[in-house]
Amino acid sequence: MGCTSCSTGGSGSPKGCKNNGTCGTDSCNKLTVFDWLTNMTLPGGQEPFNCVEIRFKNGRKEFFRNNEKLQLVIGDVVATEASSGHDVGIVSLTGELVRVQMTKKKVDFKGELPKIYRKATQKDIDIWHDVRNKEEAIQVRARELAIALNLEMKISDIEFQGDGSKATFYYTANDRVDFRQLIKDYAAEFKIRIEMKQVGFRQEAARLGGIGSCGRELCCSSWLTDFRSVNTSAARYQQLSLNPQKLAGQCGKLKCCLNYELDTYLDALKGFPDMETKLQTENGDAYCQKLDIFKGLTWFSYASSPANWHVIKAEQAMEIVALNKQGKKIAQLEDYVFETTTTNPEQNFQNVVGQDSLTRFDQPKKKNKNKKRRKPSKDRNE
Repeated sequence: MGCTSCSTGGSGSPKGCKNNGTCGTDSCNKLTVFDWLTNMTLPGGQEPFNCVEIRFKNGRKEFFRNNEKLQLVIGDVVATEASSGHDVGIVSLTGELVRVQMTKKKVDFKGELPKIYRKATQKDIDIWHDVRNKEEAIQVRARELAIALNLEMKISDIEFQGDGSKATFYYTANDRVDFRQLIKDYAAEFKIRIEMKQVGFRQEAARLGGIGSCGRELCCSSWLTDFRSVNTSAARYQQLSLNPQKLAGQCGKLKCCLNYELDTYLDALKGFPDMETKLQTENGDAYCQKLDIFKGLTWFSYASSPANWHVIKAEQAMEIVALNKQGKKIAQLEDYVFETTTTNPEQNFQNVVGQDSLTRFDQPKKKNKNKKRRKPSKDRNE
């Protein structure tokens, strides 16, 4: 866990921790902000902003004031002010972008902020590493003590303070938990100050991280900072099957990505009839069975024969709805049926690059016919 190796070298280029994706500082790119002002000088000899963003375990970030005017760069390990003692964190952002982040998160940069004591010494880093290495074993023991008291809660993570004098236990629970006796057991077992902090299931997934069903890192642990409510109606508008196993993320709640394209689907559905739409015809009423937003098609069936579906364009379906509102009925749905097999034949797309064959490398090499087989030379002494 060479955290100091993440800092920049003398030439300004990053040293690199060389952990090959297994960062000892809990993922260097976790909820990071790109410092696009790093090589710009302030106009008029203005002094740099004296607040710094510090990152702690699992993407937790806080703002501190640099009263000592230390020359800090992204990746430096510093000792910061804590409730009692000091904490150790890594500089994640400096300069004017810190002012932008504080304004975005509604933090008053003119008010009182905790301060940075110093750059972390080797002793500070050694103590920090020692307590970090104890977290996994203590988490296992903490869960055992909670189970012994029959508490319906889950200890999801533990974060030690940099000096090792305090530990924060993050837990999730469905209901209110009385953990007064649990804190006494923790203090007697671990001989440190205990702080319990409840987090939601989505916050737990954001802290722990992971890979989603899309094959990429979880949005909540990589870039997503706000957790908006997600309803099953978002899946209905996007014509998704209401399968809880596919719609739920690692947190057990509905996936946040269901909201990403919801506005686009809502705009597209303005040109479609509702699923509860009833078309009035002389042959009887027809009910909507299915919508295809991408192709602009709808499927209707008569109440007398619900298994027989008729494909109608969305524009024509809206025209029929307008006629029904005027008290007019159409003769039959068959007059508006959209023939997909004849009028819209399937197109054959080809790869212009010509690399669409999976067996293109399996072809045997052609032998050179002009190349004659070399005959073995005879010994001259024979």
